[in-house]
Amino acid sequence: MLLALWRRHGALTSTGTVVMVLTVSLGGPLALYLASVAALLAGLAAQWALVRRQAPRAGVPAPDPVVLPAPFSGRWTALNSPASKVPSHTHALAQTYAIDVVRSGPDAPPEPPFAWLWPPVRRPERYPSFGELLTAPADGTVVAAHGRSRDHLTRMSPVGLLLLVLEGFARSQGASRHLLGNHVILDLGDGRYAVLAHLRRGSLRVGVAERVAAGQPLGECGNSGNSSHPHLHYQLMDGPDVRTARGLPFAWHHRDATGAERTGVPANTEEFTPIPAAPRPAGERAG
Repeated sequence: MLLALWRRHGALTSTGTVVMVLTVSLGGPLALYLASVAALLAGLAAQWALVRRQAPRAGVPAPDPVVLPAPFSGRWTALNSPASKVPSHTHALAQTYAIDVVRSGPDAPPEPPFAWLWPPVRRPERYPSFGELLTAPADGTVVAAHGRSRDHLTRMSPVGLLLLVLEGFARSQGASRHLLGNHVILDLGDGRYAVLAHLRRGSLRVGVAERVAAGQPLGECGNSGNSSHPHLHYQLMDGPDVRTARGLPFAWHHRDATGAERTGVPANTEEFTPIPAAPRPAGERAG
């Protein structure tokens, strides 16, 4: 039922919008106009129902965060963090506790003055996150992998952000990969699934059904899908399909900007450095 709603809400919303605009612009028949309004409202209602279904259950406390190693190394900055707001993104696509992170630190060149204003778009290679290696946060099995979406120009300027909003609406009417871009979904066991999204085109090093070990390279950070600039979108969820699962909270061992060790999720704009997991004893293999 939920998947049927997902498949149809985009078609209803987009078709209803296009037909409504055409009938108003060209003076089409009233019956067609009313049908287009009905289709648009039905699509929006279906989308609303999906988001409500993926929200945490009312009255049920959130589960304890799952503590896992971060799937990258070096210094990064947190954006859209669940430590600052829940939902951090939206409940849709199991993003309740998702986080975005960008490469930062002394080895990342600072943005030039007025970079937010001009040029309107930039090549993703100019950002330090682009091409950063991403690894498996734990032993698991690949249940989904997509690596053919292009890495588009950035959308950080006012003009670019307007384009991002329009693109985001269009992408949300189609398959989930149009929003996630290149991505990997891992089954970590115990009903936990990890999503790494907006990866670099052609960088995936794993395929569906492949067994991976903690720390194994999965791909590289990119700018595919519904992304304003190169960054990693990371989330945990309770099922393998972002269209029907619910988000799960997680925590990372990391050092904050002062060097203090923390266990949790960095808040918005906080710089942090992941603490690598302790190596396995000699001879121990992934399960």
